[in-house]
Amino acid sequence: MILNSPLDEKTVRSLNLGETVYIKGPIITGRDEMHKRALEKVRAGEDVPDEIFNSVLYHCGPIMVQRGEKWLPVAAGPTTSARMNDLEPEMIERFGIRAIIGKGGMSKKVAEAMEKYGCVYLAAVGGTAVSLAEGLGESTGSEWNDLGMAEAMWKFNAERLGPLIVAMDAGGGDLYEDVRRKLKR
Repeated sequence: MILNSPLDEKTVRSLNLGETVYIKGPIITGRDEMHKRALEKVRAGEDVPDEIFNSVLYHCGPIMVQRGEKWLPVAAGPTTSARMNDLEPEMIERFGIRAIIGKGGMSKKVAEAMEKYGCVYLAAVGGTAVSLAEGLGESTGSEWNDLGMAEAMWKFNAERLGPLIVAMDAGGGDLYEDVRRKLKR
């Protein structure tokens, strides 16, 4: 299924665990430092880039190359999302994040914020960085470049990013938690 970003809450809440999706449209990247910067600015009443609001946020530090005036991702694999566990609930609440793309899942507190505000976690397959970069396509810009290439917020208008698996849905479902329960039995 192809999801057209920006996503609305109704679409997000209709997604079910295990579904395979592709994203078409605006996507931003962000890792630890981008999250910290965005939250520091909004807490201080300062402006943040509009693209953060109602976004599809990809936990990724892309490797970018400049060709003429264009910036293209060479590799754009998912980073471990659990690194953002302490920051993500507030990001979801303040910015209306609709989908998070990453690997490895996120905490119970993040799952609770997803359920409350209407957000899903989409698992990307590690080891597919080149293919995922192709799905992102050319960058439409970046913010906070002083953080470095991997930590800056890169903006894309993806044609077909994926495949991605709905691994945590907006109804409280969590494939990672399901696996943990099965392992305990």
